[in-house]
Amino acid sequence: MTSEQGTFGATASPLAALALKAVGLVAILSALLDYLILLFPLNLTNTQWQLATTTQLVDRGIVPLVGMAMLLAGFWIDSQVGRNPGAKSLFADLRFWVCALASLLGLVYLLLSLLHLNAVRLSSRTALEQVNAEATQATTELEQRLSAELGQQQTQLGALLENPNLLSQAIQSGQLPPEIQQYQNNPEGLNQFLQQRADQARQQIQTEIGTRRSDAERRVKTEARKSAIRTSINSLLLAVGYSVIGWTGLRRLLRA
Repeated sequence: MTSEQGTFGATASPLAALALKAVGLVAILSALLDYLILLFPLNLTNTQWQLATTTQLVDRGIVPLVGMAMLLAGFWIDSQVGRNPGAKSLFADLRFWVCALASLLGLVYLLLSLLHLNAVRLSSRTALEQVNAEATQATTELEQRLSAELGQQQTQLGALLENPNLLSQAIQSGQLPPEIQQYQNNPEGLNQFLQQRADQARQQIQTEIGTRRSDAERRVKTEARKSAIRTSINSLLLAVGYSVIGWTGLRRLLRA
């Protein structure tokens, strides 16, 4: 290595260390500020707030982790070029507070994984209850509508059956099936015929309601499973990463 290359290396290493520490510190402080903004105002009793907040905290959890790694890498470079005289006390050493923060965040993300699973469970249960309530409401509205239509049809057909000319015109125009004529002098049979048609319509619509409810329940369970797996596993991975940095760093600093 020439003297020029040696001088460049001696200058570049402290500059790289300073850049890593500056960027790392900015990333950590920016992420902590972002966390505070996400958390306030607190609404711990709201399941949807818990779900959204834990998801966002986990999604942004990599930023301070990378910042810590960069900051500690900057300290390591300083130590390699002999520019790290060390702090007068452990509490005055920035590395101590970074490792302590990493340990704390490791615990936080471990708890977040559990909190998110519980929030997903509560949210899924609420969504399923809403799906069932909507299906029940649709069934009730169906019964009311069919009852009203049945009464209306009985009245209208009763009037048509008393007027053969109007009845023939309705059948020829396709408004009524031809077999309706056989009930001209049989009101009880007409009521049974109309009831049968109403039951067929009820069964068809109830089948559609049941299918939509099953599809909605399947979507709710699928989304809940995806959210639980994605966010909880990422949170556990972040907990491991922060814990490794925090515990390893504290152990080495305490031994120094």
